[in-house]
Amino acid sequence: MSKDIVRQCIDLDQLPPLSAEQTAELAALATRDDSAIDYSDIPPLTDELWNQAMRGRFYKPTKTSTTIRLGRRCRGLVSGARERLPDAHQRHSAPRDARLP
Repeated sequence: MSKDIVRQCIDLDQLPPLSAEQTAELAALATRDDSAIDYSDIPPLTDELWNQAMRGRFYKPTKTSTTIRLGRRCRGLVSGARERLPDAHQRHSAPRDARLP
């Protein structure tokens, strides 16, 4: 069984217009009072619950290793850039009036 990859790109700057039904539903939701929301199937958020909360408990960053092979000229360019990197960092972290033009 072959699995075909389906890719879909959405341009958030050019979304399709909402239909009349969608616009009416959003308008009705905007006028609804918060007391009309049914919270019966959601457990209450108590201070005890927040005291037990852990930030990033399920977050596992992915590590990837990238290797590139450079020619002699490129290695010289990279070495020069690495040597200038601390200077550039200091220049960008200095106060705005102390920066070089």
